[in-house]
Amino acid sequence: MPLRSKIDATPREQLEALKRGTDSIVSEEELLERLEKSQREGVPLKVKLGLDPTAPDIHLGTAVVLRKLRQFQDFGHEVVVIIGDFTAMIGDPSGKSEVRRQLSPEEVKANARTYEEQYTKILDPERTKVVFNSEWLWPMNFYDVVHLAAKATVARVLERDDFQKRLREGRPLGVHEILYPLCQAYDSVVLRADVEMGGTDQRFNILMGRDLQREYGQPPQVALFMPILPGLDGVQKMSKSLGNYVGISEPPDQQFGKLMSISDDLMPMYFELCTDIPMDEVRRLLAGHPMEAKKRLAREVVRMYHGAEAAERAQEEFERVHSQRALPEEIPDLLVPESALKDGKLWIVRAVALLIGSGTGEARRLIQGGGVSLNGQRVTDVDMEFPLTGGEILQVGRRQFARLKRG
Repeated sequence: MPLRSKIDATPREQLEALKRGTDSIVSEEELLERLEKSQREGVPLKVKLGLDPTAPDIHLGTAVVLRKLRQFQDFGHEVVVIIGDFTAMIGDPSGKSEVRRQLSPEEVKANARTYEEQYTKILDPERTKVVFNSEWLWPMNFYDVVHLAAKATVARVLERDDFQKRLREGRPLGVHEILYPLCQAYDSVVLRADVEMGGTDQRFNILMGRDLQREYGQPPQVALFMPILPGLDGVQKMSKSLGNYVGISEPPDQQFGKLMSISDDLMPMYFELCTDIPMDEVRRLLAGHPMEAKKRLAREVVRMYHGAEAAERAQEEFERVHSQRALPEEIPDLLVPESALKDGKLWIVRAVALLIGSGTGEARRLIQGGGVSLNGQRVTDVDMEFPLTGGEILQVGRRQFARLKRG
């Protein structure tokens, strides 16, 4: 992402720029006061983001918050990314109807390394401080935990909608889950954070940080909430597990193709949250032809993560494949394990499931919806089996191709 010099912006100009795409700020007045004090005293704000390394592939939904952090950096402020290696072993209960599986230390470390490799595509590594909250949470003894727990009431913690829902439905609510927001809030106390950022699903946790800072005699951090980016389906939030995501490390052609599949209704939000294109220009684009606007959106996203040349090539490839109905110049191999074959034949549902990385239920739905082709012929029979000789071309939707080979 290109770095633009914003270091001389006034506090009011900073605030107006930072407000782009935000869901809410608690509160704007406090943020302006912090920005004014920062400029007056020459001390950058400390802006905190906590990341639980439970799903290490960063997608455009995750990038919404990271991009806002980059804005703070461009204004000269300090960004602190907390890798929640300790809290990830509890598991963030936000929005969950069941107790989260607790990760092992080895899983957490592996995911954290992947996160670090990816967030530098957005943040300036020279101005990003990375800490692990195990540094201060691991050494705490039981007295320390009790002392921390005394800073909050059960009534306050049970204000959470997801906790209330679970109790009403008779679902388990672990004591360790109640401790999660306190642990995350204590991170803000340790860092003396000026601002904490997160998605709207983190509202309770971040506001708990404000409460806990007051209890420890610190000025409460400003809470800045970003919207949850809908996935490519336009229904559920972007998620790798749901398959409706665009990863920031995915190949340019794949990013471009996925973005061309979104509905026209999603474009305004994607332009605002996923690009730096001025909103006046966005409105002009949206007033024109939807297809051209969508190409500009896709090209801009690819440019940000892969460069201008890759973005142009991705658009040319998309137009070649979809306008001329040609096959892509490069089709990745998909290795089919021998265990998936029966008498040398492969079930079409199993082949699609292997390609999309999902279960057979989703594969059946795609086939029945007419979204699957084998060697250029549409397949609608979910019971179809075919001899796997190697080299068959499987296509799912408009953008996923694979050359099948025996593994």
